[in-house]
Amino acid sequence: MARKLIKTGTYSVMHLTVAVAVAFALTRDWHIALGIGIIEPLVQTVAYTIHETLWGKVKDDGTKAGATAPATV
Repeated sequence: MARKLIKTGTYSVMHLTVAVAVAFALTRDWHIALGIGIIEPLVQTVAYTIHETLWGKVKDDGTKAGATAPATV
């Protein structure tokens, strides 16, 4: 359990660092870069949750979950 928490924490720090570095490279402004670096992971988390929810509705065969498969002959 502790390993998962450490892994999650280090990944979060890495994600923040990369986001700030890329934003700074594009803007050359630390205030904007820090703003983007903080906001982007939050938006990404919401987008990931929506993505996972939508994928959860698709079965492995590509049909919509809960739909009946067509009869085969």
